Amino acid sequence: MDKLFYEKQLLSEGYNYICGVDEVGRGPLAGPVVCAAVIMPLDAVIEGVDDSKKLTAKRREKLSVLIREKAIDIAICRVEPQIIDKINILEATKLCMKNAVESLKTTPSFVLTDGNMTLDISLPQRHIIGGDAVCYSIGAASVLAKVYRDELMNGYAAEYPGYGFERNKGYGTAAHIAAIEERGLCPIHRRSFTKKWI
Repeated sequence: MDKLFYEKQLLSEGYNYICGVDEVGRGPLAGPVVCAAVIMPLDAVIEGVDDSKKLTAKRREKLSVLIREKAIDIAICRVEPQIIDKINILEATKLCMKNAVESLKTTPSFVLTDGNMTLDISLPQRHIIGGDAVCYSIGAASVLAKVYRDELMNGYAAEYPGYGFERNKGYGTAAHIAAIEERGLCPIHRRSFTKKWI
């Protein structure tokens, strides 16, 4: 499938600044949810942009640099574990996506979001299930969000050693769960995800 299928359709309808939005970190036991919004030029596509989960860390990092260089505009936002615990992960993800779109300096003419999220924004929007794999703009947002969050979790690994955040990025691996059972929770654990250890 043409990765620019959705963008070409929107361009033909007169939408010039098409924004892709994606999140990373809905499932982990620790750390924030991170969302990226990006408006890419559509005349010179970066080869290899895809669902960030399908790419190696090295490839993602290279693509992230290229996306940042070429993008018309990008914004990356995060919602912390304390807010996730307060409003739930679905609402936190929607809020994060909304904040990312509204943090762009260039106002998008149309917003494409990954998954089945409808955002509380005044701009025209469409959600695409599996959008990070089939839509160039969402794929670019997916790469930016993943690289940003991975770096963040590497930083937390130094701040809260012993949980293996540099490896598991906050996800509930066997080693991570064993560390929680041994050490208890740290400040970046989501209490609503880790109730049995509170």
